[in-house]
Amino acid sequence: MDIFIINLASSTKRREFQEKQLSSLKLDYQIINAVSIKDINHNTYQKHHYDWQRPLKNTEVACYYSHRLAWHKIIKNNQPALILEDDALLSKCVPKLLSCLSDKKDMDLVNLENRGRNKFISKSGTTLECNSKLIRLYQDRTGAAGYILWPEGAEKLIQCEKRKGIALADAHITACHSIRAYQVEPAPIIQLDQCTYYGLSNTCSDEISTSTINNCNNQKSGLSFRIKRTYFQLKLGLYQLLLITKSDRRYIKTRKRDFFSLTTSNHGK
Repeated sequence: MDIFIINLASSTKRREFQEKQLSSLKLDYQIINAVSIKDINHNTYQKHHYDWQRPLKNTEVACYYSHRLAWHKIIKNNQPALILEDDALLSKCVPKLLSCLSDKKDMDLVNLENRGRNKFISKSGTTLECNSKLIRLYQDRTGAAGYILWPEGAEKLIQCEKRKGIALADAHITACHSIRAYQVEPAPIIQLDQCTYYGLSNTCSDEISTSTINNCNNQKSGLSFRIKRTYFQLKLGLYQLLLITKSDRRYIKTRKRDFFSLTTSNHGK
């Protein structure tokens, strides 16, 4: 299975971290040069100004465009791939899970990440490698640092953009209800800024660990955005009511002992 790592050319320490991590796990990968805010012109930003529930920051538009580059690669190659943001921390189970999931059919996306929020998932799942389970994922709002995407799923995300515009990458995936999504539990990927939350030691520098997307205040929203957000929150509430009958809303487990020891080295110091 292909592995695409989204990385800004200027983020050399993050790239080095991922190179060391993927090499230690004996995984081949490709670096996708992420779209930077310098690549987003004023006209493009204005085009997407009203797409979501609040004005999108340049960094968020650039992040979305970066994920979309990976989606187009998956469509072109016509095979599933693991998409990683460059601050993703992988557990030792990832290689076996990728091998196990590469031949799966009738699914569009498998989320590998956990980020301390409830998810709507099926009441039962299928056993995988590493004492893990594959569970149907009905609703998720926990990031896009690590997920496997199939060509049909990538097509659905592109079509969703044509209908609805863009959003944060994870919010766009969540809003595409036609996606047949699944979750791996225990989650084998977290972002570095979540290490403390999950009780993992992290000696990587702030330059590597701190989010480059959400590290500044959101722009203030006008009345039209507040109305739009209220509408979408009501719509989301109704959708979640429909999910209650067929799903559980709970946290996804994370198995601390599975995570790689790179964070305890002096890398990035």
